[in-house]
Amino acid sequence: MSASTLRSHSDSDSLVLRHNTVARSLRAELYRLRAWPAMWATVGTWFLLAMVFGYVFPYVSYTTGTAGFSTEGEPTEALLRSVLPESIPDVLVQGTPLFGGALVLVLGALIAGNGYSWGTWKTVFTHGRLRPTIGALLALAVIVAAMVVVTAVLCTIVSVSLAAIESQPLTMPSADALLRSAGTAYLVFMMWGTIGFALGTYARSAALSVGLGLVWTLVVENLLRGVGSALQLVEDVTAFLPGTAAGSLVGAVTGGGDGTPGVVDVISGPRALITVTAYIVVAVVTTGVLVRSRDVN
Repeated sequence: MSASTLRSHSDSDSLVLRHNTVARSLRAELYRLRAWPAMWATVGTWFLLAMVFGYVFPYVSYTTGTAGFSTEGEPTEALLRSVLPESIPDVLVQGTPLFGGALVLVLGALIAGNGYSWGTWKTVFTHGRLRPTIGALLALAVIVAAMVVVTAVLCTIVSVSLAAIESQPLTMPSADALLRSAGTAYLVFMMWGTIGFALGTYARSAALSVGLGLVWTLVVENLLRGVGSALQLVEDVTAFLPGTAAGSLVGAVTGGGDGTPGVVDVISGPRALITVTAYIVVAVVTTGVLVRSRDVN
């Protein structure tokens, strides 16, 4: 057997081994997260908020004739239409830029940060650093995908039930609209999740990374957008922020903010898509650089 043949077999065996290691890391991470109460609490909070803000508040306002802070100024017909099946794509994605994104950022920060706080990364990294990290990021991607799918299912169940209660025609959204909203929700969630993972890796602390992430998403960006209305320089800077990109991408899908918290129309849809994707890539690359360049201790 020639040397080139031996090298070819060796390279293929090495590639298979790397793939198997990543797959095992993914399975192990999913097994760990499945038994982790913090993960279920975070994901469950998203489902609860999505249903409350997407259906409970609008429907209560419609039936009682009273407007809350989330439905103020909307006509009765619009309130009813917003909880029917035809509005599933909007409900699916409208909460992702702000409170949904903040929850996924928390989840990403917890996945990365707790590994340092508990000392588990120190043990896992004895078998290599990059592949376990890739497995953890893939586990985050799987959880985010499951969140989007389950949210779509819950929206369908609730909206169909309300349509039956109100004796409204069952008009389902088109597959294109549903897929576009699901893809947008997934990208926005992944952006915030990978940013949280990078923060957890940088801070090596779940509490610190969660605190920094929440202060940024819920306070700093909103303050900068408020100041930007008076200062052109600040307004130019806010156009490149992750919250602005996520809100503008959702706004491009839903057709505008319409007063929904976090949904804006600051930049165009294509530019927002590029910015969100760029943040995902930068967060993943930053995580890899930090993991490989720093001592575990």
